Amino acid sequence: MRSSIFRNLDPQQLPPGFALENGKMLRVQLPEVLAKQGSMVAFQGQMDFDYEGAGGLGKLLKKAMTGEGASLMRVRGQGLLYLADNADDIHLFYLENEGLTVNGRNLLAFQPQLTWDIQRVQGAGIAAGGLFNTTLTGTGWAAVTTHGTPVLLDAAAMPTYADGQSAVCWSTALRVGVNRTMKAGALIGRGSGEAMQLAFQGQGFVLVQASEGVPVMPAK
Repeated sequence: MRSSIFRNLDPQQLPPGFALENGKMLRVQLPEVLAKQGSMVAFQGQMDFDYEGAGGLGKLLKKAMTGEGASLMRVRGQGLLYLADNADDIHLFYLENEGLTVNGRNLLAFQPQLTWDIQRVQGAGIAAGGLFNTTLTGTGWAAVTTHGTPVLLDAAAMPTYADGQSAVCWSTALRVGVNRTMKAGALIGRGSGEAMQLAFQGQGFVLVQASEGVPVMPAK
């Protein structure tokens, strides 16, 4: 798996499709892409925008029950599509017959040849509030957003832990569990009183953003 975080993506060595227009805007060369609804900021050419359903009853039920998974649109046509999300930083991943698990609210776009599903984070279970993420598998481009500049951690280098809301995405090859701390949660995590973190082991990486994301304001 190759990522823009490594700063070594060579456009001449990878298939066309996704490119960063700048750090906060994605340029997609169609004929087709799946993207977060409302993320289009401009396009050049002829394109059709359609609501993308959950992809079957099973995914629809998972999405309804878990609240996981961004609402998607399918864009088809010819030309260049420009995507962004609240001026968040954008990072590219090129999967080569691999898997990536992503926090649904951080998923910006991916190529349609990638298979996606909503799955429980293995090892987290009820102890982590029944954490679910969107999983992408196959070969193709994916783009994720982060609130602030992230860090890419190599889980193979040493034991790796991250706040569940700050962990944006990680390799599906990693083993995931829950780490409980005996200290007061407010001393350790960025959230209110949490005393648990996701624990990662194995060959792969974890992308961690600089915050727990933009809070969702309650409706007035």
